[in-house]
Amino acid sequence: MDDLSKLNAAQRDAVTTLSGPLLVLAGAGTGKTRVITFRIANLIQHGIDPERILSVTFTNKAAREMQERALALLTGPSGRKPKRKPWISTFHSFCVRVLRQDIEALGYPNNFTIYDRGDQESTARRALRDLRVGEKQMRPSDLVNRISQWKTQGVLAAEASEYVEHDGDVVAAMGYKKYQSILKSSGSVDFDDLLLLTNRLFDEHPDVLEKHQRRFDHVQIDEYQDTNGSQFDLIESLVRPHRNLCVVGDDDQSIYGWRGADIAHILGFPTVFPGTKVVRLQENYRCTEQIIGLANSLVRHNRNRHEKQLFASRTLPGSVRYREYENEELEAETVVREIDFNLRHERAKPDDFAILFRTNEQPRVFEVQLRRFKVPYVLLGQRSFFDNKEVRDLLAYLRVISQPLDEQSLLRIINTPARNIGDTSVEKILARAVQRKGRFFDAVPELRDEKGITVKTAAAVEAFATLLTDFRRRFDDAPKQMAETFHTLLETINYDLEIQRQYKEPTQQLARQGTVEQLMDTVKEYVSNTDEPSLSDFLDNITLSDRDSESDKDEQLKQRGVRLMTIHSAKGLEFNRVYLVGLEEGLLPHRRSVDAEDATPQSIDEERRLCYVGVTRAKDSLTLTRATFRKKWGKLRETTPSRFLHEMFDELPLAETESPADSSPESELASFEE
Repeated sequence: MDDLSKLNAAQRDAVTTLSGPLLVLAGAGTGKTRVITFRIANLIQHGIDPERILSVTFTNKAAREMQERALALLTGPSGRKPKRKPWISTFHSFCVRVLRQDIEALGYPNNFTIYDRGDQESTARRALRDLRVGEKQMRPSDLVNRISQWKTQGVLAAEASEYVEHDGDVVAAMGYKKYQSILKSSGSVDFDDLLLLTNRLFDEHPDVLEKHQRRFDHVQIDEYQDTNGSQFDLIESLVRPHRNLCVVGDDDQSIYGWRGADIAHILGFPTVFPGTKVVRLQENYRCTEQIIGLANSLVRHNRNRHEKQLFASRTLPGSVRYREYENEELEAETVVREIDFNLRHERAKPDDFAILFRTNEQPRVFEVQLRRFKVPYVLLGQRSFFDNKEVRDLLAYLRVISQPLDEQSLLRIINTPARNIGDTSVEKILARAVQRKGRFFDAVPELRDEKGITVKTAAAVEAFATLLTDFRRRFDDAPKQMAETFHTLLETINYDLEIQRQYKEPTQQLARQGTVEQLMDTVKEYVSNTDEPSLSDFLDNITLSDRDSESDKDEQLKQRGVRLMTIHSAKGLEFNRVYLVGLEEGLLPHRRSVDAEDATPQSIDEERRLCYVGVTRAKDSLTLTRATFRKKWGKLRETTPSRFLHEMFDELPLAETESPADSSPESELASFEE
C-alpha cells in the first residue's frame, strides 16, 4: 500500500482508526474518497479478510471508482491484483444481492424482475382501474410518487391507511395495496422495494439477518448525509454485533431532503453510536482561499450543523466576483460573451466552464446566447438512453424471458413487432387469467375452446410463448454467449420491421438502429466484465444504472462543451471556472422555501447548503450573478438580492456591471481583469 505519509494528519487519523464507530466529517474538496480507499487498504494490511469488508455508496460511478482505487493500493510490485476483493457497492446493489438469496422467505421468486418508472406507472394505472378510480381523481404518476414516499419511510402497503395526511391519501393507500398485490403476483419489485423488502426480511427473519451480519466485520458508508430512514435501519441492523462502522460525509452538503435524505442521521451519529470518534477533514485542495472564505461565511449561518471551518491549500487573488445585470437576457449574454472571449483569447477550453443554476427554467436564455456565439455546450440532465422506445421494448423481451410472471413487460411486447394479436384478444386473455388467478398463457386454450378468441389468434399467442421458452433455455444454457443469443433474438422477432413501421425517414431508422446497436454493445460489455454472467444479473445492472443518474451524466460529461446544469446535478463535480447565476430571492433560495405555507427554517437551511455546494464547485474562478429585473408571466418584475449574498459578504459589494455595447475584446479583457 502507498505510504500513509501522503495523507495529511486528519486523513491519517481516520485511516488508522480501524475499530468502533467512526464519523469522518469530510468538507468539500478535502479528499474523502482517498480516505475511504486508504482505510480499506489499511484494514486489509492489518489482516482483515477483504471479503469481510463492506463499503457502501450511492452511485455506481462512486462504487467503481472506490473499487479501482482500493485495488490499485493493494496491487503489489508484480502488478498482480489480489484475488479476494472487498465488497463495494451501492445500497440498492447490496440489497439486490441479499434478496436474490433470501427473498423467497417473503413469498417472492428469487428471479424477481425490478420494474422501472414506466413499468411502475403502468402498474399504478392498472391498480387504479381495478379500483375504478379515474385519472381526474388520481394520476398513475401521483400514485407512484406517494407510494415511493411511503416506502422510503418504511411504510408497508398494509400500514399505509394509518399514515394518510389528506383525502387523496385515502385513495392512494388503497391504490398502494392493489399496486403491491399486482407487483407480487407478477414476480416483480420496484426500486423502493429493494430497501423496504431487505429491511422487512431482516426484521421478520432473524436467521437471515444473522447470516448477513456474520458476513462482514467492517462496514463503511460514503455520503452518509444523504441516507434515508430505510438505509439507516439497514446499516444499523448489519453492524449491531460489532459496531465497526465508519461513516464519511458532510452535513453542510446535505441537499436531498426532498427525496427522503435525513440530515439527522449524520448530526445524531455520535448519540446513536456512543463512543464515536469524530475526525474532521478541513483542508480543501480544490478551491482558492477567497472561494473557501465565502463558503465558510455562508454555511455558518446554519446553526444545526457539526462545527468545522475549511481552509484552502492555495491562493489566487481575484478569484471571486459579483455582478448584477438589468435582466436575465443581459445576464446570459454577458456571461456567454465573457466565456467566448476566454475561449478565443485565453486558451481556455469549453470544459473549463460551468454555468450553475437552481431551476430547470433558467438555462433557456443561456442556451440562446451560447448558440448565438457558437460556443459548444452540454446541458446535463437530458433524456436517458434507457427511455428510448427501442431500449424499453427489447429490455421488456429480456425481462419476460428471465421472469415468465412479468405480465407488465409481456403486455408491452406481445404485439411488438406486430404478430396479429389484437388488443381486444389480449384484454380477454388477461381478464380470464385474472379471473382464474393464473398465468396469461394458461388462459389461452380455454378461451380458444370457448371461441372467445380465434384459432389463429390462439396459435399466434402460443407461438410467442414457445419463442420465449426457447430463448429462456438459450440464455440459461450459454450465459457467456448472451450477446450472440440476444442478436439471434433480434433477428428472430425481426425488430427492424418495428423500426421501419414506427419511423418512415431513413435517417430516423438509422438512428434507431444505432440505439439497438448501443444496447447490443452494452450486453457485450457486461459479459466481458463479469465473471459469472446471467440474464437476471444483466437486467439488475441495467435497471440499477438506469435509476443512477450518474451513468447518463458521465456520458454527457465526456462531450466537449460548456457545462450547463442545476446545482443538484453538479454535486461531486468540480470546474476551473464557475458562474453561479440567478442569486435572487425566489430562485436561490427557491420560492418554495421562502413563500410556501410549509416553508420552515430547515428548508432555508437546505437551500443554503445547496448554495454552498454551488460555491465549492469552483476551483480557480467563481462569478456570482443576478438580474435586477426578471420576467414572470411575461412581465418584468423587480427582484431582491438573495439573502445568501449578504451572508457570504460582510456587506454586499458594489457589483460590476456591463452594457451590451461594451463588447470589444479590449473592454472584455479589461472587465475580466478588474
